Amino acid sequence: MRDLDKYKGVIPAFYACYDEKGEISPERVRALTEYFVDKKVRGVYVNGSSGECIYQSVEDRKVVLENVMKVRGDLTVINHIACNNTKDGMELAAHAESLKVDAIAAIPPIYFKLPEYSIAQYWNDYSSAAPNTDFIIYNIPQLAGVALSRSLYAKMRENRNVIGVKNSSMPTYDIQGFVRDGGDDYIVFNGPDEQFVSGRVIGAGAGIGGTYGAMPELFLAMNESIESGDIKRARDIQYDVNDIIEKLTSGHGNMYAMIKEVLRINEGLDIGSVRKPLVALTDADKEIAKAAAKMIVDAKKKFL
Repeated sequence: MRDLDKYKGVIPAFYACYDEKGEISPERVRALTEYFVDKKVRGVYVNGSSGECIYQSVEDRKVVLENVMKVRGDLTVINHIACNNTKDGMELAAHAESLKVDAIAAIPPIYFKLPEYSIAQYWNDYSSAAPNTDFIIYNIPQLAGVALSRSLYAKMRENRNVIGVKNSSMPTYDIQGFVRDGGDDYIVFNGPDEQFVSGRVIGAGAGIGGTYGAMPELFLAMNESIESGDIKRARDIQYDVNDIIEKLTSGHGNMYAMIKEVLRINEGLDIGSVRKPLVALTDADKEIAKAAAKMIVDAKKKFL
């Protein structure tokens, strides 16, 4: 049986870190990594949706990962390597393995609606470029346009490197299916932040999420409450977290721009804005960010 303990717990999705010109800032990448080390989360999920991966070049994504790895400490590092063509993704997979990440991950190919055997080949090609590295399937049908079926998951488990699924579909029933199909030798990560408690209770062994970074202490507290059996406390924290998420998504600008502003307000951490076509914050949005930042502070006072 595989030892999957290093993946269990709270794993924030890593944000893209830009300088004033909108280019990847190695210094800011390292600063954000050190922030997560200090917060004592289990690990980080690099170059995924929160990292604006589809708007990054191959070289951008290499620079991000290289600088995360320089200061990772004890963090488990999962690097998302999917691209719109297999060649680039295989290059990123091999690069990730050369840096000794814990795992690579990939969404399915997007835009063209491909048959399941093509999707399986796409993932297996990536895995073949990193033959000594764990592989995690990223199921996010609402954005990728294709869902991971249980039959495709069964096919992928023939690959010895596959260790589980990052499941970002909204039905927790999907998590139940993947957990039951894989058994104890595989792990399912809850994706939707709004259902962290629901996903963990129904069987997800961990969570990976895009809002964790703005309030890691609250997700850690939820996770600790679940593990100790205090489901009421976990649920109460989830309710407050969901109010915060609604605030973070209520502006004109992109949610990740909002989160970066909250980090600047609450943590003094400046990692820039977002890359076009994602929309930066308006002046009115900055007032929303202030309100969200205060909600996080108040929730930490309430529960921690």
